[in-house]
Amino acid sequence: MVLPPGFQAEKPNQVCKLLRSLYGLKQASRQWNVKLTAALLNYGFKQCIADPSLFTKGTGSSYIALLVYVDDILVASSELILIQQLKDVLDKAFRIKDLGVLGYFLGIEAKVSTAGLNLCQRKYAVYILSDAGFTDCKPVNTPMVPGTHLFQEDGTALTDPGSYRRLIGILLYLTATRPNITYTVHKLSQFVSSPTDRHMAAAHRILRYIKGSPSQGLFYPATTTLQLKAFSDSDWASCADTRKSVTGYCIFLDTSLISWKSKK
Repeated sequence: MVLPPGFQAEKPNQVCKLLRSLYGLKQASRQWNVKLTAALLNYGFKQCIADPSLFTKGTGSSYIALLVYVDDILVASSELILIQQLKDVLDKAFRIKDLGVLGYFLGIEAKVSTAGLNLCQRKYAVYILSDAGFTDCKPVNTPMVPGTHLFQEDGTALTDPGSYRRLIGILLYLTATRPNITYTVHKLSQFVSSPTDRHMAAAHRILRYIKGSPSQGLFYPATTTLQLKAFSDSDWASCADTRKSVTGYCIFLDTSLISWKSKK
């Protein structure tokens, strides 16, 4: 590294000892995660095995959950005093910034009411439409034309395949709250290596579908039963290029959709 201006070396070939990971270094994010995890475990939290970014503590009315994404933290509990105690501990250790009641987290808009919790990505959906020039497009009722079959070499190759790849990448994040477009986006993501005009037309139809309901998302009611329900299905060798099947599943906690996937 280059020594800072004004530093006077007393001995030749001196080096600087790094006391903490500098922001931007490859190991900085890992070191931060290790330190935050250690602090939460020492405070009594348990790290979820299925999702290492989720930490929980207590049971019943004394239950508190904490979700981490790099240095963004989301805390939930029915007891406000537990949240305040946790904030005091974290602020003492890391000097945190409290952003208040949940409203916007990682591009997902959250609205809490007496009826329940509503999650959507309206702002992100409007940005997608504006970026692609589909703000004034005519909406459609389905994300894909029923009975459509797309192939790897179906149509004319795009002169700018980067625009297709960027659009699919943007739509992939929208599936976080829009399971109704998961299958279509999954299908179109298989053609990012060599997209054609037909693939792009199918992607544009998703935008027209989003135009009809940009605020659509997920709703979790305040009163529910802890009844777990799962549904799954698969077709038979529907992919004409690989002759592989496509399977999908969705898992509900009572009427609340908590997990879903569409995969070849």
